[in-house]
Amino acid sequence: MVIKVYVASSSGSIAVKKHQQAVVGFLEANRISFQEVDITMLEEQRLWMYRNIPKDKLPERGNPLPPQIFNEDHYCGDYEAFFQSKENNTVFVFLGLSSQPSQKDSGS
Repeated sequence: MVIKVYVASSSGSIAVKKHQQAVVGFLEANRISFQEVDITMLEEQRLWMYRNIPKDKLPERGNPLPPQIFNEDHYCGDYEAFFQSKENNTVFVFLGLSSQPSQKDSGS
């Protein structure tokens, strides 16, 4: 399973940049393997992201903003859903992962 974080490298929005950094930083800090997909570089990646967000998760107006998070082709959610899962300590469930990555024992 590959966690994919759809981001926009050339976004003019400070909020979008901070949200992207928060998601990527959390995944890196928790050693969760992920792939960043830049929707500003390839039109087909952006269209794939738009098409694969469930209709009930789309914003009322406009296009969905990055970061958008998927586990392979399964939609996990946007930044708000990620943040809520982080607050509730349920990120691994949110991401569709069975458990936290195992830490190597330092005393062995």
